[in-house]
Amino acid sequence: MNLCPAEIESLVTLPCRELMSRALATKLARRGRSLSLCSIINAKSGQCSEDCRFCTQSVHFKTDTPVYPLKTAEEIVAAARQAQKDGATHFSIVTSGRAITGRLLPAVADIIAAIRDQVDIHVCASLGIATQQDLQTLKQAGLSRYHHNLETSREFFPSIVTTHTFEERLATIQAAQQAGLEVCAGGIIGLGESETDRISMAVTLAGLRVESVPINILIPLPGTPLAETKPLATQEILRAIALFRLILPDAALRLAAGRESALHDFLGSAFMAGADGMMIGGYLTQRGRSAAMDRQFVQAIQDLWQ
Repeated sequence: MNLCPAEIESLVTLPCRELMSRALATKLARRGRSLSLCSIINAKSGQCSEDCRFCTQSVHFKTDTPVYPLKTAEEIVAAARQAQKDGATHFSIVTSGRAITGRLLPAVADIIAAIRDQVDIHVCASLGIATQQDLQTLKQAGLSRYHHNLETSREFFPSIVTTHTFEERLATIQAAQQAGLEVCAGGIIGLGESETDRISMAVTLAGLRVESVPINILIPLPGTPLAETKPLATQEILRAIALFRLILPDAALRLAAGRESALHDFLGSAFMAGADGMMIGGYLTQRGRSAAMDRQFVQAIQDLWQ
């Protein structure tokens, strides 16, 4: 059952310590000691027509991000195999660009089928705006889950992206659900939004009933309009995670880009605030820490949850 506005308002008044305590209790009661890992591949990079102000792959900004076409099936299958060895249960094929194009769709479908044939891992994809028909084609190839972030709240979205709308993002998520796919949808905190915006995004995701919610923490990257953005305080990040858990009690809540650089020594605290998943291996144009370190970290967190 979704929280009502009055219940959310009462949560906002709580100190961070109390929010975290409630969030952890909710996580353990609703989702147990599970902690899932996923991995992605930047399968097609750069030259994106969209103007997302945080992204180095946009043609609107001058950055040093690599530019290349869709990687070969052999490269992507090998990356999926490595993700499985590293402990990931889900592997996502991510391509730059506004939407699935005619040539991209069959190529990615063939790669999904190859992964499913050769690697014991759930396959996800993040290919931009898509129709229900596109997504049904991918599901038939073996796709389990479609990733399409909201990025931020409906209210703050026009401050971050102007080349497409929040409603277009919602439509793609709904198309994926109608195609029978699970959905992974979350966003980025630290873009300049308020706590009210973060709550608004979480409430929208709760209404959509998505299965997986990645929380990225902005990495201010050179060349992007947000390069000089002031980092969020640790307490703000932990409050956001706890609020997401309380608003989304049954979703996998996974930390993605920025978790190491933003939280530093407090990374473990995020999992005491309700997070129960991580992206490992890297984040499109940014590298993460080693899979071995993350596996040790996962075991330590699960020991603390006992």
